[in-house]
Amino acid sequence: MLTQSADARDAQLQRLRRYAQWMDAGFTVPFTSLRVGFDPIIGLVPGVGDAAGALMAGWVLLEAVRRGAPRTTLMRMAGNIAVDMVAGAVPLLGDVVDVVWKANLRNVALLERHAADAQGARAADRRFVIVLLGGIAFMGVALVIGGVLLGATLVRAILP
Repeated sequence: MLTQSADARDAQLQRLRRYAQWMDAGFTVPFTSLRVGFDPIIGLVPGVGDAAGALMAGWVLLEAVRRGAPRTTLMRMAGNIAVDMVAGAVPLLGDVVDVVWKANLRNVALLERHAADAQGARAADRRFVIVLLGGIAFMGVALVIGGVLLGATLVRAILP
């Protein structure tokens, strides 16, 4: 595997920053301070727009893999893309999410943080994963409790 020089890696990171800017915040909506990019515009195409945006966002993720970002950072980046794609698929609400979420800019920021302070980024990633797993566990417990309560209510409604 060929290793890139520091200058080449910096130039590549600069290209990623420009790409993320154009995709997520390249244009200002007239008479507002709202910035949008090509991703929300592409997302307006029903069915394929959000999938195309997710595929294009994969470039930043692929570069993170090439740079040796830890799995937790890659998970966070993939999660940002997934939120953008899944929420973006919901009519109207998805268009708002596309404008607000800005997955490409988030992912480039994660990659920059990894490049600047790999140890600090790993610690933040670990905290994120712990909070994420805690949230998933909480939702699992809530679903079980909700299911039991719903089941009990249905049994009481059916049986006199």
